[in-house]
Amino acid sequence: MRAATLPALPAAAARAADFMIQPLSAQDRVFVLTGAGISAESGLPTFRGADGLWRGHHVQDVATPEAFRANPEMVWQFYSERRKRHATVSANPAHFALVELERHLGERFFLCTQNVDSLHEQAGSKRIVHMHGRLMQTRCSRETCRTKPFEDDRAYLSRAEIPTCPQCGALLRPHICWFGEVPFSMDRIFEQLRICTVLLTVGTSGVVEPAASFVRMARINRARAIYIGPEEPANRPFFDEVLLGKAGEVLPKLVKELAG
Repeated sequence: MRAATLPALPAAAARAADFMIQPLSAQDRVFVLTGAGISAESGLPTFRGADGLWRGHHVQDVATPEAFRANPEMVWQFYSERRKRHATVSANPAHFALVELERHLGERFFLCTQNVDSLHEQAGSKRIVHMHGRLMQTRCSRETCRTKPFEDDRAYLSRAEIPTCPQCGALLRPHICWFGEVPFSMDRIFEQLRICTVLLTVGTSGVVEPAASFVRMARINRARAIYIGPEEPANRPFFDEVLLGKAGEVLPKLVKELAG
């Protein structure tokens, strides 16, 4: 997916926790994009890890359809370890701040996350799309099968433990968008980007596509763009405001400012 090209915009100076933001109007619609940074503050490591390796394997080696066909046991061991880690963490103040913003805006709020964890749901988010899937869900590995993903927190550590689809008999796989696959709910995401008047991006690097292009797509329709994170994103020039700091510290105050 390639967004239309826009000229680089003068970026606002990065700000610390002391800031003033124009409150939302009764007509504003907010699109929120969250990335690995918001979950990292709860103790979940980023997907690729510090060195991009897991047990000596590159993460790409356990996150593609080809890897699953070649060695489903190894792939499931990787995701089973992540499920176990997920059970030890909880939502942080940034997640709860977004719930408050959703309560304030109602149907004028839309949350799209690149994260596969369930911390947004744990905090209480309702209007949410997981574009990269859900770690705690499982689905059939056969693309033509109509079996729907289902909630699943179990660990599958051996080939014999991996269940099969009750409809077609194929192996079940994690409900994750792997490298080379199309992210989920893109039509709905594009529609929400088209109608939003404010884009709020939290804890994402601005490198991974297609999410990195969302700010440019929103700016085509003249949406105001705000970024929160500990470091400047790669797509910083397209944001009106860049607020540097931990999301759990900056976002609660920002939500109060936006809610007026």
